[in-house]
Amino acid sequence: MIDLVSRPLELLPRSALMPTSEVDHPDWNYRPLLGLVQRLRFRIILKLLADNHFGSMLEIGYGSGVFMPELAKRCDNLYGIDPHPKHREVAESLARNGIDAELTQATVESLPYESDFFDCVVTVSTLEYVPRIDDACQELRRVLKPTGILAVVTPGATPIWDMALRLTTGESPTQYSDRRQNLQPALRREFTVTREVRVPAFGTTKLRLYTGLSLQPR
Repeated sequence: MIDLVSRPLELLPRSALMPTSEVDHPDWNYRPLLGLVQRLRFRIILKLLADNHFGSMLEIGYGSGVFMPELAKRCDNLYGIDPHPKHREVAESLARNGIDAELTQATVESLPYESDFFDCVVTVSTLEYVPRIDDACQELRRVLKPTGILAVVTPGATPIWDMALRLTTGESPTQYSDRRQNLQPALRREFTVTREVRVPAFGTTKLRLYTGLSLQPR
């Protein structure tokens, strides 16, 4: 946990952020306590990626592009998909901050890329919102190269996490339906887990705040 909190992290400046949907709250990353929890997700991804550098990387659910400055340092070509229609505005905001990314309006259940296209796909607290998770997992496996890496962070499905969500954001966990519980089994059907990061690292799943998974296609 200490390693995750202290890990350096470069995000898009707060002044450059724009909310892109009702579930996108980029300013949360800069709030005193909530921001610490929010940024943990990005640090988990960095731990999963380790020191690897990738040719092509895709971020699923990039939102306002807040995490892309950090991801851009870890690849030659950065892509992003999100169902919101503000991809041009976000791309311009990123460009003004020195980040070149090819952004597209699309869903993860129907990715507009050739098979075996990406060396790495990253998704942070996104897949639990996807209605057809099995279709999404099959698409993710399709666009990844056989040796590619899928790095996923997903929140816990626990009463403690739900209470924290209500207290810190005022939002209801009903927005996830039962998708948090179904996500990991769906991922494990299509991928092999090569690394797992749990926050906190101790205790049972009832205490889980986030789970990070590094996966490769089966």
